[in-house]
Amino acid sequence: MDAMDIKIERKKGIRPKHIIYLLIAGALIVIMIKIIFGDHASRYKVDRDKLTIDEVFFSDFKDYTDINGHVEPIKSILLDASESGRVKELLIEEGAILLAGDIILVLENQTLHQEILMSESQLAEKENNLRSTKINYESSRMSTMSALTRSYYSLQQAKRKKEQYEDLYKDKLVPKEEYLRAVEAFEETESLMMITEQRAYQDSLLSETTMKQLDIDLERMRATMKLVYARLEDLNVKAPIDGQLGRLDVEIGQNISRGSSIGQINVLSDFKIAAMIDEHYIDRIRTGLPASLERQGRLFELVIRKVYPEVRDGQFQIDLVFTTNRPDNIRTGQSFFINLELGQSKSALLLKKGAFFNSTGGQWAFVVDKGGESASKRMIRIGQQNPEYYEILDGLLEGDQIISSGYGSFGNAEKIVFK
Repeated sequence: MDAMDIKIERKKGIRPKHIIYLLIAGALIVIMIKIIFGDHASRYKVDRDKLTIDEVFFSDFKDYTDINGHVEPIKSILLDASESGRVKELLIEEGAILLAGDIILVLENQTLHQEILMSESQLAEKENNLRSTKINYESSRMSTMSALTRSYYSLQQAKRKKEQYEDLYKDKLVPKEEYLRAVEAFEETESLMMITEQRAYQDSLLSETTMKQLDIDLERMRATMKLVYARLEDLNVKAPIDGQLGRLDVEIGQNISRGSSIGQINVLSDFKIAAMIDEHYIDRIRTGLPASLERQGRLFELVIRKVYPEVRDGQFQIDLVFTTNRPDNIRTGQSFFINLELGQSKSALLLKKGAFFNSTGGQWAFVVDKGGESASKRMIRIGQQNPEYYEILDGLLEGDQIISSGYGSFGNAEKIVFK
């Protein structure tokens, strides 16, 4: 071995570079663990004081909804014009209290007056015709009675003469020819008598039938005149019932056609409350459902009287009536907030209503984690709801806390971190 060659021995133990290698390897392992097992949910940081957080609790769920209704008369009668005409005079203003028969307005109709004059003239003509006909029939009856009387006496005379000639002919005091002429004269007079009686009988029947028909025609004409006069009376538009004149859609000088609606009378013997309800409840609303309203520090009970089937703009109408007392000084047009009961109370998990529902539709919510430093997204299921609470069917337990305020600023965050 050359004296210049020196054998270098390897140092045993951990050198500094080995530590560096170990640190790099450890860092890589930690990064891999975080990649595989770490929480990758998008986060959103917010001050907890700016959020509304409510707790899920177990209690009685009252199945009801709040509705807004307005007072209306229990019944309204449409005021129609029974006769056409021009408005001549307004006697009563809107809002006035009426009694049945009170004149509200006066119409004028010149054509109707002309019809009345014509009908009166026709009636007078019929009365004169009936009078003349009665006189003529009476004269004819007297003539017939005179003819019948003459025939009767002529028959008596012919009968006596026949009997006299019969006796004389038996005693052969008169020729046979004279006897036969007396017999023929009697038979002729008897036949004429029978004809006169038959004619008198027929004339009597005809006279009686004709007079009855004339009387019937005259009575019909008089009844027609009553109807015409009633039309004249209809020019005075009257209140059909007691009540309040709710509206009157006419002006002086305005032409009104027959049958047109000109106003409305409200019956004030009682009131109802009309309310609009979202069509979401249409399958649950029926007549007889109870409701209540608070007024003047008292609770007043109501019940649904009528449900209207038509849906407009996503709502349908119901009418409610008071079951016992009603508030003092109630007036048409007043508004009331009403609690409408939809079903029986039941025990359930409840959550106070909040704006989060607008963003999630009740399908999920941010639930506060156990540490109270963040909230995570969780799927939930909501059942019925009332104006105060949601019924929780699944996804939450009693004592859980959720962020109930709006989620509009959270974006697509999966986790909310409290500052």
